[in-house]
Amino acid sequence: MSAPTHTRPHPATRAGAAGRLPWWALALPVLAFTALLALILNPSDAHAAAGDPAIPHLFERMQQLIAH
Repeated sequence: MSAPTHTRPHPATRAGAAGRLPWWALALPVLAFTALLALILNPSDAHAAAGDPAIPHLFERMQQLIAH
């Protein structure tokens, strides 16, 4: 007498709804890359260097708070 054979279930495909990326998963990195590339190509638009240097002032303030 032979034993009944069991067939394997079909493996799940990766092309389902969970395998797809939403539209913003591609659009946001492209937008960020484009913005950074524009700043590199035209650095006169980057106004972060003008005015009061906030970052060095912040680090100095943090050092004063840690020292006390």
